[in-house]
Amino acid sequence: MKKAKLIVNKNYTIGTAEKGIFSAFVEHMGRCVYGGIYEPSHKTADENGFRNDVIDAVSEMGVDKIRYPGGNFVSGYDWEDGIGRKQDRKPSLNLAWFQTEPNEVGVDEFMAFSEKTGCPPVMAVNLGVGSPMSAAHLVEYCNLDTPTKYAMLRKKNGREKPYGIRYWCLGNEMDGSWQIGSKSAEEYGDAARETAKLMKWVDRNILVTLCGSSGSEMPSYPEWDRIVLERAYEQVDFISLHKYYGYPELDKTRRADFLASYVDFDKFISVTEATVNYVKCKTRSKKDVYLSVDEWNVWHKGETPIETSMWGVDVPREENSYNMLDAAVFSTLIGTLVNHANSVKIACLAQLVNVLAPIVTEKDGRLLKQSIFYPFKIASEKLAGTVYNTVSETGEFDSVYGKAREVFFAAVSNGKRLTVLAVNLADEDVALTVETERFNGCTIKEITEIYASDPLCCNTFESPEAIKPVTKNPPAGEIQLKPYSVNFIDYETK
Repeated sequence: MKKAKLIVNKNYTIGTAEKGIFSAFVEHMGRCVYGGIYEPSHKTADENGFRNDVIDAVSEMGVDKIRYPGGNFVSGYDWEDGIGRKQDRKPSLNLAWFQTEPNEVGVDEFMAFSEKTGCPPVMAVNLGVGSPMSAAHLVEYCNLDTPTKYAMLRKKNGREKPYGIRYWCLGNEMDGSWQIGSKSAEEYGDAARETAKLMKWVDRNILVTLCGSSGSEMPSYPEWDRIVLERAYEQVDFISLHKYYGYPELDKTRRADFLASYVDFDKFISVTEATVNYVKCKTRSKKDVYLSVDEWNVWHKGETPIETSMWGVDVPREENSYNMLDAAVFSTLIGTLVNHANSVKIACLAQLVNVLAPIVTEKDGRLLKQSIFYPFKIASEKLAGTVYNTVSETGEFDSVYGKAREVFFAAVSNGKRLTVLAVNLADEDVALTVETERFNGCTIKEITEIYASDPLCCNTFESPEAIKPVTKNPPAGEIQLKPYSVNFIDYETK
């Protein structure tokens, strides 16, 4: 049996993992909104048409915030199309995803969903074909209680009290050729600066996120981030990172490369941290800009059927089925976000329902929790708090990203509990020894394990609990980590 050792010292901390790291993303794409969170004909639908079984699952997951309404969708979206009486709204083309947008769910409806779930929004504005003034008008509509045009329009539409939305995104993936209204770094940086100025003139309490490059594989990365930060640093509070992982070149024989995804994710975040620090020094700024990883997930492109018909409303788009290997890689990505708690303050799992999602729904039917549902749920419960810089001894394997450790670790304390996340990426058992230093009276209490004997096993509607967490009593000696298992090891401290 392979061996591994972890040392956690209370004196060596990284930062504080905030609940915002455990946020999610809802976009008008595929069946995420229509047929996902919103299905008025469903037996559990509330008075606003939202599925209560979905709302309950979102609550169980422990989602902190929800980014909305896109994504690529927002770059062609006029928010004014989705307000007012529903019978007066006209359908429009969703050019990002070649669907029809019925405009039944807009700002006011989503805010009802937000309040029902207890998840504040991270609201995105259109900087593709939208204008700075339109973004400022949206802030007025949502946040002001003044006798002015858009605040009064909100009241006319039935919402007297302002929503008080604090977090905002300045567009989406603006360096991507696929993006509606894509821009050069210089063009976007100037537009974002002026938009942020206007939005903050309307409401000085908001925090805004600048679009970083669409991914580390982009030829514009990280130069894009440097340029847009230099143009807008003093007006923004976060810069975004987007990253998805699957089998490189969609080759499933490259399992080691897939399992090592966290190595690349860590490097991506570190380079962006360095870019932010460089611009802060160059501009001699006294303020900090943090990171918002507002799209991330495991994404196996083309693995599940995609509806080819154009201009449907609730047609499938990128509906992945997630197995145990996916749950293991997914957990290392969560742990990587936690291990960068000094800079990453918001992270949004993309997406929440049906599209690359932990939650899957049937039309007029059941709800399924996929394998990735459970690591997110447990991490949101246990991994918010003080993060420690761990030292480990474990085997390694080669990958396209370089050397990767066979056991991935993160360690977080919250009050009198210390939790160690240990993800075994090896194809055999590993015996783990954990040493806790400077923690008074540290005693192991329980282990929550996510494991399936078949690593390619998935939860299905026919077998919805093939993969689920199991709570185990602590062993007397070494902790056994099963192959491709996710383990949350809880200690009680004084």
